[in-house]
Amino acid sequence: MSFIFIIIVLALVFDYINGFHDAANSIATVVSTKVLTPIQAVLWAAFFNFVAYTIFKDHAVANTIGKTVRSEFVTLPVIFSGLIAAIIWNLLTWWYGIPSSSSHTLIGGFAGAAICYALLSKGMTPIFKIVDSDKISKTLLFIFLAPLLGMAISMFFTFVTISRNTWLKSAILIVSAIGLWFLFINFQENKINENLTKYFKADKYQYEVENLTYDLAQGPDSATSIKLQEAIHKLAKASISANASMAYTWKYESQGADGIAEEIVRNINIKDIEKSRLKDKLNAYFKVDQLKILLKNDPSKKQEYEYAKRSLDSLVPISKKYHEIGYEAMISEMLLKVPISWNEVDQFKKKINVDVKSDLKKEIEKADNKILRYCLIGMLMLFVFAFIYNEKLNEPKVSRTGKMYKRLQLVSSAAFSIGHGGNDAQKVMGIIAAAFVANGTILDIKSMPEWVPLACYTAISLGTLSGGWKIVKTMGTKITKVTPIEGVCAETAGATTLFLTEQMGIPVSTTHTITGAIIGVGATKRLSAVRWGVTYQLLWAWILTIPISSLLAALVYYIIHFFI
Repeated sequence: MSFIFIIIVLALVFDYINGFHDAANSIATVVSTKVLTPIQAVLWAAFFNFVAYTIFKDHAVANTIGKTVRSEFVTLPVIFSGLIAAIIWNLLTWWYGIPSSSSHTLIGGFAGAAICYALLSKGMTPIFKIVDSDKISKTLLFIFLAPLLGMAISMFFTFVTISRNTWLKSAILIVSAIGLWFLFINFQENKINENLTKYFKADKYQYEVENLTYDLAQGPDSATSIKLQEAIHKLAKASISANASMAYTWKYESQGADGIAEEIVRNINIKDIEKSRLKDKLNAYFKVDQLKILLKNDPSKKQEYEYAKRSLDSLVPISKKYHEIGYEAMISEMLLKVPISWNEVDQFKKKINVDVKSDLKKEIEKADNKILRYCLIGMLMLFVFAFIYNEKLNEPKVSRTGKMYKRLQLVSSAAFSIGHGGNDAQKVMGIIAAAFVANGTILDIKSMPEWVPLACYTAISLGTLSGGWKIVKTMGTKITKVTPIEGVCAETAGATTLFLTEQMGIPVSTTHTITGAIIGVGATKRLSAVRWGVTYQLLWAWILTIPISSLLAALVYYIIHFFI
C-alpha cells in the first residue's frame, strides 16, 4: 500500500472524527431546546454539512491550511505525523467531552511536524522559512476573535429579537441584511484582488525577495545578490500588472468575470504573464517538478527527470520568442528541438496553449459569493416575515410564538451546519492537496482532483451522523440553559461568523464560534446565567490545542524519521 494512499485514508478518518467531534456544534442547541430529537438532529446537520459542497467553490480555507507550511518543508512523513497527532488529540478531547478545535489541532500538527523535519534535516532554520507567519498569526488571532465575534453577533441578534416593537426590530434586521450584502461584496472584491495577485505571481516573487534578502544578510554572495535583483525586478513588474488589473474588480457585479477579464486583457500588457504561463505549461507537460519530487525517494527516476529537464531547458528560450514569431512558428521550432510523436502533437499544442482571458475568468469566478449572500439575506428576511406574520397579522400567543422560534431554529441550525461543513471539510481538502503536491501528483493546491472535495464533504457528513454525545452535553447544557429563541440567535450568529471568516480564508474553529455565541445569548439574560467555570476550562483547552498538537506531531515525526 503506497504512503500517499495511507495519508489520504488518514485524512478522511480525521475528517470523519472531526464530524462526530464537532457534531455537537451543529446540534447541541437544537437538541437541548427539544426542537429535534438527537437522531433527527444529526440527520439534519449531516445533510446540510454535505449541502455546503454545492456552495463553497473557492476553497480559500483549504488553500490557507495547505500553505500553512512552506512547500519545501512539506513531505509525506510530515503530513502523516501531523495527521496522527491531530487524530490522537481529537479522540482524547472527545473522550473527555472537551469541545476543542479540530481545525487548530490539524494546523498545530502540520506545523509541529514541519518544524521538527526542518530541525532534523537542515538544522536551525528561521521560522518564517518553515511556516507562513501571516497565515499562522491570523489563525492564532482568531482563536480569540472568533468566539468574541460570535458572542457579539449573538448578543445583537438576541437584543433585537426580544424587542417588543415589531417594526423596529424588522427595520434593524433589514438594515443588517443590506449591510451584510455590501460587506460580502467587499469580501468578494478583496478575494478577486487576491486571486489576481496570485495569478500574476506577485505573492511568489515577494516570498523569493524575502528569502534571498535573508540569505544575503547571512553573508555577502554575488550569485545571491544577482538573484535578488532579478526577483525584485520580477516582483515590480508583477505588482504593476496585478495592481492595474485590480482597477476593474469593482465592476464584477455589473460585468461579470468575462467582462473584467476582457478589460484586463485589452488594457494591460500581459506579455510577461503569457511567457510565464507558457513556461509553467511546458513544465507541467514534461512533469519536471513532479519528477524532481519523485526523484528524492526513487533514484530510478533520475534518467526520466534529466530528459524532462533538458527538454524544458531547450524549449524555454523558444517560448520567449512567442510574440515575435507567432504561436504556430513557435510550435514548429519546439517540435524540431524536442521530438514528439505525430499522434501526440495535438495534445502537446493543447497542453501548452495559453489563454490569459480564460484563465483570468476562472480565477475571478472563484471569488463569487452570491450564494452565501443569498443564504444570509434570505435567512434574515425570513425572520422579518415571521415576526410580522406572528406579531402583526395574527394575535400574539405564547404557544404560537414558541412554535415560530422552533421552526426558525431549523433554519438557523441548517445555516450553521452549512458553515460547519464548508469551513471544516476544506481543512482536510487542504491537507490532501498538500500531500498530492509533496508526492508530485499535482503542481499546486488549486489543481486538486475533483473527487477530493466530494470525499471530504462526505466524510464529515458521515462523522456528524455518528454524533458525539459527550460534547453535546457540554455545549447544550453545561455552558448555559438555552431556549428556542436563544438557540435561533446563537446559531444565526455562529453561521454569520463562519460565513464571514470563510470569505477571509481564515480557518476558525466552529467549536469556538458556537461557544462564543452560546455565551453571548446567556450573557444577555444576566452574566450569572453563564457557567464561567466551564468557560474557563474550555478556554484553556483552546489555548493548549495548537502547542500540544505541535509537540505530539514533532514527537511522532521524530520517531518515524528513523524508519524512513
